Amino acid sequence: MNWITNYVRPRINSIFSRREMPENLWTKCDECGTMLFHRELSDALNVCTNCGHHMPISPRLRFEALFDAGVYTEVAVPAPVDDPLKFRDQKKYPDRLRTAQKTTGEAEAMLVAEGEMGRTPIVAAAQDFSFMGGSMGMYVGNAIIAAAQRAVTLRRPLILFSAAGGARMQEGILSLMQMPRTTVAVQMLREAGLPYIVVLTHPTTGGVTASYAMLGDVQIAEPGALICFAGPRVIEQTIRETLPEGFQRAEYLLDHGMLDRVTHRKDMREDLIRITRMLMGLSPAVMGDLPPPGPGEETGPQDAKPGAETAQP
Repeated sequence: MNWITNYVRPRINSIFSRREMPENLWTKCDECGTMLFHRELSDALNVCTNCGHHMPISPRLRFEALFDAGVYTEVAVPAPVDDPLKFRDQKKYPDRLRTAQKTTGEAEAMLVAEGEMGRTPIVAAAQDFSFMGGSMGMYVGNAIIAAAQRAVTLRRPLILFSAAGGARMQEGILSLMQMPRTTVAVQMLREAGLPYIVVLTHPTTGGVTASYAMLGDVQIAEPGALICFAGPRVIEQTIRETLPEGFQRAEYLLDHGMLDRVTHRKDMREDLIRITRMLMGLSPAVMGDLPPPGPGEETGPQDAKPGAETAQP
């Protein structure tokens, strides 16, 4: 026995057999500071189990919780012109896009999908705030138009989850043009007699609030969501007055008539199923574990025979 056997070899074995601890096992709640284990947080749909604070959630995770068995099909969105203004600040616009794409794993700030929610066929769109603040650019405008067109073609309601810091400054006036474009897309749904339901999540601000986010037939918000055009700090600096507690938060807007309801994320799916089926004139859904639909069993308006009338809201 010598120092190589007694010390060096065990030391080498311990180095190579050491298990690396992943860095993302714990998440700190921004509201109460509680450290949350990743599995516990995932099971709670990114809601703090201690204080109920609703943390950001990606569109894919949201859709997995929304659609039956987490199954959905993505709807293709036409790609806009890359960097039409050749914009550059501290970084080139294409470089910012590539960084956001690498960080989020998504092509852009909005995901559009179709599927069934409680056996109710729907089209859904969700913004990703982690992608350049969910900012509304030409792609987001194209996504909402694609979602509306798909909903009209399939005779399905459209449910949109908003989360944005406003228009995308790197696209200048082209980003602001998405406000009237998306308004026209919402009008397509109205003319087709199809429901348009908006779920406002934290935060929904700027030009997004001033356009498609506030045009829903039913306006729902998650608890504590900041919903505004200009933020409270800007307003306080402008009017030089202290704003009321909770100003521009979901609960404040509900009390002042700007929202229809504030719903916890864990209850969102059931609420959306109930509201959607009511607006589509369908029978109430059976909650809980649903068996596979039997032959001829009604699952939504796409089951109607050709030429038959579809129930209107």
